[in-house]
Amino acid sequence: MKNFKTINLDKIGITASTACAIHCAALPFFLTLLPLWGLEFLATPLLEMSMILLSLILGVWSLSKSYRQIHRNPYPIITLACGFMFILIGHLSEIDLIEPILIPVGGFTIAGAHFLNLKLNRSCKHHH
Repeated sequence: MKNFKTINLDKIGITASTACAIHCAALPFFLTLLPLWGLEFLATPLLEMSMILLSLILGVWSLSKSYRQIHRNPYPIITLACGFMFILIGHLSEIDLIEPILIPVGGFTIAGAHFLNLKLNRSCKHHH
């Protein structure tokens, strides 16, 4: 079993955010087929909110820790905030076409924030 400190939160964040984006993008296409496959739980608001909450916790924890201890670059945090703004606007929008576009874009933007953070962490030669 890996030591908790060796687990890379950015890689977990990239995976969780990408899974969330794919889930939100693909769900409208497969919504009618899910009950046939016994997968109707994938269309529940609880699962969607859980995925968003997991992405938020991982993102804030990983990026804020890296910012404070390693690179001091605000761009990953700004990118993370933009991703969550896309998701929030997508959920609050009353225009039906906006939600299936903005929410996956938000998920991929959050994954991009983790990717940028990972690259910055690797490029730093020392910890502050």
